[in-house]
Amino acid sequence: MRDNNGVLCSLFFFFFFIVSCVYAEDPYRFFTWKVTYGDIYPLGVKQQGILINGQFPGPKIDTVTNDNLIISVYNYLREPFLISWNGLQQRRNSWQDGVYGTNCPIPPGKNFTYNLQVKDQIGSFFYYPSLGFQKAAGGFGGISIYSRAKIPVPFPPPAGDHTVLVGDWFKRSHRFLSIFPQRYTYRFRISNVGLTTSINFRIHGHTMKLVEVEGSHTLQSTYSSLDIHLGQSYSVLVTANQRSFDYYIVVSSRFTSKVLTSTAILHYTNSYERVYGLPPGGPTTQIDSSLQQARSIRWNLTASGPRPNPQGSYHYGMIKPDRTIRLANSAPIINGKQRYAVNSVSFTPADTPLKLADYFNIPNVFYVGSIADHPTGGGAYLQTSVMHADFRSFIEIVFENWEDSVQSWHIDGYSFFVVGMDGGQWSSSSRLHYNLRDTIARSTVQVYPKSWTAIYMALDNVGMWNIRSANWARQYLGQQFYLRVYSPAHSWRDEYPIPRNALLCGRAAGRHTRPL
Repeated sequence: MRDNNGVLCSLFFFFFFIVSCVYAEDPYRFFTWKVTYGDIYPLGVKQQGILINGQFPGPKIDTVTNDNLIISVYNYLREPFLISWNGLQQRRNSWQDGVYGTNCPIPPGKNFTYNLQVKDQIGSFFYYPSLGFQKAAGGFGGISIYSRAKIPVPFPPPAGDHTVLVGDWFKRSHRFLSIFPQRYTYRFRISNVGLTTSINFRIHGHTMKLVEVEGSHTLQSTYSSLDIHLGQSYSVLVTANQRSFDYYIVVSSRFTSKVLTSTAILHYTNSYERVYGLPPGGPTTQIDSSLQQARSIRWNLTASGPRPNPQGSYHYGMIKPDRTIRLANSAPIINGKQRYAVNSVSFTPADTPLKLADYFNIPNVFYVGSIADHPTGGGAYLQTSVMHADFRSFIEIVFENWEDSVQSWHIDGYSFFVVGMDGGQWSSSSRLHYNLRDTIARSTVQVYPKSWTAIYMALDNVGMWNIRSANWARQYLGQQFYLRVYSPAHSWRDEYPIPRNALLCGRAAGRHTRPL
């Protein structure tokens, strides 16, 4: 948003939830969600938002790895609605991914039941509305996936577990967080659910021990502040070991010419002194410090994983990639309008979800190979872009950012290894500096200005998967495409059949699904 003087005035909000760890043996969890409009006051200013069961943000999902989630969503909006599950891999089940390339929207007055399994995942994630700009009005919430009792986590159980959702909003916020007894350690799950801006998170007078990133336990390095880019999630441990005062919790914008700041208060139980003075400053536009921090985040090779295997049991650095895909973002003008593109292709949605068109063999909705796997250097154009990939191949993807702004990329259906990032132009010699031993596995990664980021990814999940910018304006205006991971076997061992309750729209309307 801009004020009357044309100055960017989007500021930040964050919401805190105190939750308790849930360890349950029941493999099924049932939810009924009613999606409505309602008045919200995120920063003390009344406006219309999207509520789930009357809540803004929506209900937090607490679950255990391998649980099945049965979520029945009733759409009481005056417009179609669709929920996606950021970071959930939907193993063999892209039917439940909740983006328009795989699912028909839920029409007004109708409902749809998602049948998800949080298969082999633990950690911090979130859900959000995936159509248009509904995400800017709410409808999002946190997801915490806990370990089963047989899978130890590499730190003692914290005294409290807090979910922090951070995003772009329109005015300054001061919110009281909670009462903290001294000497106890608390877990903060921080997700950047915003639309356009990287943020920096810090707690005055306290350090943060990083323990988990998007489902991967990390080496427990300590930070005074953390950069969290669009779509990313982090877990930190904070020990209440300071004097009995109130302390600022601060979120500020990163890489913006005008620093935008929002605060909350951490309150000790026996504190009688309020915060005073200005909130502590943080990093602003510096790239090098953020790059070095990103490189310092490493996989904990001795931690258990969700299967329950040690995280380091998968030696990604010993596998030679079958294929290298280079993806370059750009901001072209097409037909006189601002668009965004990948390898010169600006994505346009089809009239039918691509997954349904693929399943029913509906012609002329898309064609595989409509986007090159390397920058072409040609003029930008509009296309429903889909790239082919073979099931069980192992690929290298290089994101190349030739622009002046930080980019953030998300891949549905997968967790990938961030093997390298640096400034300048990527070349084959850049591989000499890859981390092939203990880099972090995650689902969303940043690419700094005039820089590149390289990832390794095992294509072990059949489906039609969205690769997109986490900057919502860029995603909406074309900076995305779909990766069709294909298995010729057409076996239920590779991919679940279409759900019996699948919504059918566009040219798939009136067709019949196979019963499960």
